[in-house]
Amino acid sequence: MSTKERLSITKDWLPRYTGMEIDKFGDYILLTNFSDYVMRFSEMFDVEIKGLSRPMQAATNSDGLSIVNFGIGSPNAAIIMDLLTARNPKGVLFLGKCGGLKASSEIGNLILPIAAIRGEGTSNDYYPPEIPALPSFKLHKFVSEKVLEKDLEYRTGVIYTTNRRVWEHDENFKNRLKETTAIAIDMETATIFIVGHYNQIARGALLLVSDKPVTPDGIKTGQSDKKVTEEWVQIHLDIGISAMTEIGKSGEKIKHFRY
Repeated sequence: MSTKERLSITKDWLPRYTGMEIDKFGDYILLTNFSDYVMRFSEMFDVEIKGLSRPMQAATNSDGLSIVNFGIGSPNAAIIMDLLTARNPKGVLFLGKCGGLKASSEIGNLILPIAAIRGEGTSNDYYPPEIPALPSFKLHKFVSEKVLEKDLEYRTGVIYTTNRRVWEHDENFKNRLKETTAIAIDMETATIFIVGHYNQIARGALLLVSDKPVTPDGIKTGQSDKKVTEEWVQIHLDIGISAMTEIGKSGEKIKHFRY
């Protein structure tokens, strides 16, 4: 398939999946896999949520910042990062939740991943396994400044990305996680980094630790997730909005280089 044919498909599919026309997407995009984030964004800026009957929902504010709920899992992460080539955004930030794997990664902590381990498999369709999944440094540098401006701390480390959703009782898998020395586990970050690299989109991730799945009684439940939402989701979203709104005005210009 030629580049022209691929672009023609994404231009057709991005509005079809999100219910929002391409020219309504801003230069900077927030990605999430929780409808609550999009609803909060909509209420904050009094903007309409598009795609309520579609696989993905999206909204854009008057500053030209868009947010998209793409769903859960690495296949969906790859889909949205491919579809966004129709818009060719200047930067994409994933606001995701993750499971903390270290004593130093407590519930409510923010993590700026320096890399992600490609345990999900989806990214292998884009690059060989030995290619590292990395964020765009300048984007992460700017996001880190916004976290500090809120008088908050953040952790850095490597994220393990998996396609498995129910693994918490698999001792062999948990032992493997320990060997990786990853700080946290999720289902999307490595895919977003790799597919962003493939599509030459500047990308990053600011993750919120929502559970500690390898500790006794640390597995996420509906009740525990509700508490995380009440206490930390708004500040998570606020930092993402601040970073991706201001980076276009005062941040360093982000250039994409193939390595």
